[in-house]
Amino acid sequence: MSKKIYIIAGEASGDLYGSQLVSAANKINPNIIWQGWGGEKLKSEKVNIDVRYEDANFMGFIEVAKNILKILSLFRLTKKNILAFKPDAILLIDYPGFNLRMAKWAKNRNIPVYFFIAPQVWAWKESRIETIRNCITKLFIILPFEKKYFEDHHVNAFYFGHPLMNIIQNRIQDTNFKSSQNFTNKPILALLPGSRLQEIEIMLPVFLEAAKQKSKYQIAIAGLIQHKHVYKKWCHKLSVDCHIIFNNTYSLLEIADLALVTSGTATLETGLFGVPQIVCYKGNALSYQIAKRLIKVKYISLVNLIMDKQIVPELIQDDMNSTRILEEILKLEQANNKSEMQTNYKFLHQKLYFPDTFERIAQELLKDI
Repeated sequence: MSKKIYIIAGEASGDLYGSQLVSAANKINPNIIWQGWGGEKLKSEKVNIDVRYEDANFMGFIEVAKNILKILSLFRLTKKNILAFKPDAILLIDYPGFNLRMAKWAKNRNIPVYFFIAPQVWAWKESRIETIRNCITKLFIILPFEKKYFEDHHVNAFYFGHPLMNIIQNRIQDTNFKSSQNFTNKPILALLPGSRLQEIEIMLPVFLEAAKQKSKYQIAIAGLIQHKHVYKKWCHKLSVDCHIIFNNTYSLLEIADLALVTSGTATLETGLFGVPQIVCYKGNALSYQIAKRLIKVKYISLVNLIMDKQIVPELIQDDMNSTRILEEILKLEQANNKSEMQTNYKFLHQKLYFPDTFERIAQELLKDI
């Protein structure tokens, strides 16, 4: 018997993780009909996309406030789409500001709600825990320390390892990638400026200003095809010769020697590929000041948060400038510092590994549907 699941993935990482979970679920039950938010990866798994995540990707307090009318319009549209689709369940992936509101709405209509990638209430907005406890049927968490936290707050939470481990371990390396992209034998400095247009506009110019002063490296940007004009604009404006690698970050990380990374999922991906990195973040000044007062954690990078100590350097807001980046690059060019970081990456692997993560989540998800 066919079942219908509505999915909301409002970010690039949600599109990636969601596509893997949908694939695993379809192997258990090939008759599931999927509809919802996503991108190319979910679309490739035969999900009927009615909202593209790129149209709803806002970062920071000020940016959300500026786009509040669009966000409210998307909320109304999504409710309308769900009511027309009549799903047996809703699967929400990350994107907590929007998705927790959607969970409340769905709960009031007796639609079971499953949440994959928990809102980081242990870091800020702990008041959201009540919504999670009351409105979420099952919460699938991806960070090892979250299990105890949610159990202590009486949330029905399941931990089956971090999905990135399975994605990275199961991928087939493109052995021709380096030559096909015309890289030479010089070391490669990878720039990962983020996936949102507004963060790319902030991060990329600073990354390029630092990178162009390191002539020993080939510079490569991990980019998204929909933002190609931004990468080309800044490379031209700052007169930097760059390889721009579209939609293939993992192949770039497999050959990179060093990386400048915008805080987010990419910091963990870079660590799991064993690439020495400098984590950077700079946002709207007012958004940053608000966040600084509300967020309760010591670190911004997932690598440091999971290991509960500083493994990778973090350059935040005013510290995120080309001078400071160059100082940190010099440190990582020393063999002992590079070796220490890569040794810690091995312990990171051990903390996150769990076999068949997506298959186990899919099984738990479909038990009740």
